[in-house]
Amino acid sequence: MKVKEVAKLVGISVRTLHHYDEIGLLIPDQLTESGYRVYSERNLEQLQQILFFRELGFPLKKIKEIVTSPDFDRLEALRLHEQMLVEKKRHIDMLLQTVAKTIQHAKGEVQMSHKEKFQGFDFSSNPYEQEARERWGDKAVDESNAKAAQMKKEGQMEKFQEDMNQLYVRLADLRHTDPASEAAQQSIGEWYRMLSQMGSYSPEAFKGLGQMYVDDQRFTKNIDQFGEGLAVFMRDAMAIYADRLQN
Repeated sequence: MKVKEVAKLVGISVRTLHHYDEIGLLIPDQLTESGYRVYSERNLEQLQQILFFRELGFPLKKIKEIVTSPDFDRLEALRLHEQMLVEKKRHIDMLLQTVAKTIQHAKGEVQMSHKEKFQGFDFSSNPYEQEARERWGDKAVDESNAKAAQMKKEGQMEKFQEDMNQLYVRLADLRHTDPASEAAQQSIGEWYRMLSQMGSYSPEAFKGLGQMYVDDQRFTKNIDQFGEGLAVFMRDAMAIYADRLQN
């Protein structure tokens, strides 16, 4: 199949396929004398694998590292995709139940406890771990994971998640105020101390994390579930807080 045919079949752009070729992620098995890319059945299988990884949030650099490894096992990878997608579906189903019940609550048909309002929100797992390792190194991420594991072992993780969700709610209530205000800085200071329970954050790293909340749409989407514009507000408040810590 030629590049335009593959793009139409899969629903991605020709430019994306060209990019995958340029970075060595998906190189067509054939190139015609006229310079046209021709994709084989094997290439289509590779592309499916790549898109599974993309759907699960893996960065292209990591996907290339995985699929080009001599130890890469396609069948094993497919089983892993299945497990991860089943877990993702379970999480989405839980959030859908919370949305449906919240609609009923808003219409006065049922009552919801504070705990029920945040059923399904889970920030204990980190789908951005690879990016974190690339930015801050393996040691920082490993230390954070170890602290999370210890908290879970001691039965503290559920309380930590509840506290985190409640802080998101309080920050969302402040998102239309000045991020430099005393209330905003006090709450973002709580956020800094909460994150510090899971890892060691320098002011610069804390500020960089806030910028990621806006630059990475996955972060923005998760955070803005608590209120549109919250990610931008947190970025600005975190930057101010970090600058004050450095000074």
